[in-house]
Amino acid sequence: MNLLVCDDDKEIVDAIGIYLENEGYQIFKAFNGLEAIDIIKDHEIHLIIMDIMMPMMDGLRATMKIREANNIPLIMLSAKSEDSDKIIGLNLGADDYITKPFNPLELIARVKSQLRRYTTLGSLEKKKNVFRTGGLVIDDESKIISVDGEEVHLTPVQYKILKLLTANAGRVFSIEDIYERVWNETAFSPENTVSVHIRKIREKIEINPKEPKYLKVVWGVGYKVEKI
Repeated sequence: MNLLVCDDDKEIVDAIGIYLENEGYQIFKAFNGLEAIDIIKDHEIHLIIMDIMMPMMDGLRATMKIREANNIPLIMLSAKSEDSDKIIGLNLGADDYITKPFNPLELIARVKSQLRRYTTLGSLEKKKNVFRTGGLVIDDESKIISVDGEEVHLTPVQYKILKLLTANAGRVFSIEDIYERVWNETAFSPENTVSVHIRKIREKIEINPKEPKYLKVVWGVGYKVEKI
């Protein structure tokens, strides 16, 4: 599982990272709220440990931003022990709270507890009708596509193409294969038809369609959605 540790004190981040890596977790590190948000956009994170007092963007504002689009378990970390900080953090969406200095065994226990709860509630379970890679999410039950928490509107054909590629992220599909799977008919010179739809999809899901993050061409072979 991927855990994000965010604190402006590099020594604390490194120490927590060591404790959690010893438990078998993959650790991502950030040193302010803005860096944490960027990591969450680019990677699948299963739990966050977030300090309150940080430069650029503090933990409270970062938690508010994260909760706009994400229900990742979040443990708030702070040198302060006043009840007011704990209450504010919990009200903003933190799931737990631990005060510095902390016992590493207690921190690990809280992390495992939150991950168990998260998994039990089903938020972490891979659902057959939800496909995701990085910040791109397709909920096939509701037919809703979102990128970094922002809903994207596609035509039915565009939706079918993107769903096919996202459900098989990392796999390259030829133009003929895409056409036959989406249109359900034999492909005769489908290059222009498919490429036009690909271009339109990129315009809607990519920040820079000319340098796509998700929907990429593999020259001479076909298209794929990058597995992130």
